[in-house]
Amino acid sequence: MDVSIIGASGDCGRSIAVQLIEERVLSPSERLQLVGREGGSSAAVLHGLRHDLEDAYAEIAPELDVALRPEEVVGDVIVMTAGITLPMIGRASLTREELARANLPIFHAYARAIAEYGHGDEVVIVVSNPVELGVEIFSRYLDRRRVIGIGAYSDTLRFRLEIAAAVGVRRQKAYGFVVGEHGDELIPLWSTVKIHGLDESEMQSTLRRLRGDRSLREYPQEVQREKQRTMELVSQGRVQEAFAYVDRLPPDLRVGLKPYVTHLSGAKTAVTTANVTVDLVRTLMDGREIVVAGQVRLDGEFYDIRTCLGVPIVVGNRGWSQVVGLTLWEEEAQLLLSGARSMQSKLQRWETHA
Repeated sequence: MDVSIIGASGDCGRSIAVQLIEERVLSPSERLQLVGREGGSSAAVLHGLRHDLEDAYAEIAPELDVALRPEEVVGDVIVMTAGITLPMIGRASLTREELARANLPIFHAYARAIAEYGHGDEVVIVVSNPVELGVEIFSRYLDRRRVIGIGAYSDTLRFRLEIAAAVGVRRQKAYGFVVGEHGDELIPLWSTVKIHGLDESEMQSTLRRLRGDRSLREYPQEVQREKQRTMELVSQGRVQEAFAYVDRLPPDLRVGLKPYVTHLSGAKTAVTTANVTVDLVRTLMDGREIVVAGQVRLDGEFYDIRTCLGVPIVVGNRGWSQVVGLTLWEEEAQLLLSGARSMQSKLQRWETHA
């Protein structure tokens, strides 16, 4: 199978390319296509990157190819990382509407070209933000089951990591999902949390300790309040203090705030995002079926939601095959349905004003 990285000259795209080669996800007989924009700076950068990768990984590198037009994309797995991203400190006023305005035509251009020139079985992994908008646009041109957004996947892995850290176990022993919109509107599903090795009584005691007496209904307001506090610390140059402050918060709040502080610090989150993307690419190429969370275009499969949202899905080498049914707590279901209505409105607004 061949892999194409659209936006391979960016921080995340480069990290994905390096990790795919270093971890030998592709064999030397397979192709890794680096995709950029003809006439843009990426045209020169990608030719240089190609030769740099060949020099660094001569013994294990797959066939490396540079493409500069949307119609040249040929991967069986296509990773969409192109477009502008959230700003670092100094330009923190950039909104998701502005991201949508800039990235919408890019989504359309590549989705249209893949639909017209592709072989019809490609699986697209959307990394670019707003990830729900990317999934929506690609799903209009392609079979929606071949389009997966990475947002809920990375949020879920962070949730499990923060729970594991709070309990003192490895992440592999923690289980739980994050659903909803990627970013400030994510929904941590405490009802799905399990820790390997704990019986029911121990699990309930652990959940009470980790959650306290907080209600999920107040979670969105908590996120905004703590986000403002961390922004103040970072803007004052107190980055280390901001991380220490976030580390003292409950695990579900750390899920969204820690990458936010990381990005504002100037380090960005390219390596983390690349890592989870490569993990999903490996799953697709291995032909395994696993349950993950991801942004998909729903058509009533989960709580009768009909928009793009992060949910648990079964993923294999042909994309996602089904949504995993969950019995949510009432407050989780209410927040999810509210988020779905909000997402529908946002998608309409983003496309209207873009």
